[in-house]
Formats: sequence, structure tokens, C-alpha cells
Amino acid sequence: MAADSSRSPDESAVLAAPFGRLGVAAHAGVLTGIEFLPADTPLRAPISNGVCAQLAQELASYWDAPQHVFQLPWRAEGTLFQQRVWQVMLQIPPGQTLSYGQVAQQLASAPRAVGGACGRNPLPIVIPCHRIVAAGGLGGFNQGRDEGLLGVKRWLLRHEGVFR
Repeated sequence: MAADSSRSPDESAVLAAPFGRLGVAAHAGVLTGIEFLPADTPLRAPISNGVCAQLAQELASYWDAPQHVFQLPWRAEGTLFQQRVWQVMLQIPPGQTLSYGQVAQQLASAPRAVGGACGRNPLPIVIPCHRIVAAGGLGGFNQGRDEGLLGVKRWLLRHEGVFR
């Protein structure tokens, strides 16, 4: 998994999600990567008592109640600016959004730079980049504008009550 390229994961799994599959990885007892996979990707169970198993349980709680706050240990490696954007994301409650421009204004930056940091988020859902949207629509998601990924963003926002 490419989310944390400096270290190979010592734990990984492929989990079912309401919109497809999630590839998840952990290293040294902390979650280091989540990636969206095609729905036909074979499931691979996490090792019991591992971080990926904890994520599976927490995701089940989130699927049931979008107000769930993730408690598992994680590490998201990125530039100082990316870290600042990700910290803003973590402050946005479920059911609310900010525009790329609003985040840029908070950080004295530019909307495109915020979008770039969103696209480099190695832990989507846990670090809720889906809550950052364009001023006039959804914007991109997970480094792209492909309809499959935008469908995931739409699903997450609908799940959290942004869209009805």
C-alpha cells in the first residue's frame, strides 16, 4: 500500500464498505493507510487484535452512526502544510462541510493547495477529507474527479446527513 511509502506495512487487510472495498495498512501498531479499491477486490480479514481489526470495528460503528469518532492510533505522514490541512479536517463535525476556499482562508493559503493536501490524505474517512467541498459542488476526491470516487464522497456526505 502506497500511503506510507517509507515503511512496509506489517499488517494489512481488505475490508467491505457500503460503497466497495477498503485496503487498509498498519505499521508498528498504528494505522498508516486507507485506500479505495474496486468492489470486486477479494476480502482479506485483518489479524485479530491488530490495528486493522480495530479499524474494522470502528468503521462498523461509523457505518451505523456517522457521529462516531475514530479512536484508533494512526499516523499520517505529509508536509507541514498537509498536516495543517488535515488538522482542519479533523475539526469539521460529521454533517458539516467547509469549502476549499474557507480552509485556504483559515490557513492563509490557496484553494488549490488545500485540494492538493486533501488528495494526499493517506487516511480518508478517519481524516475526513470528504467534508471539504468546492464552493459550487463536490470538488474532487482522493486525487481525482472520477465518478467512482466522487460517488464514494457523495455516499459519505449523504451518510453524514449533508445531502438527503
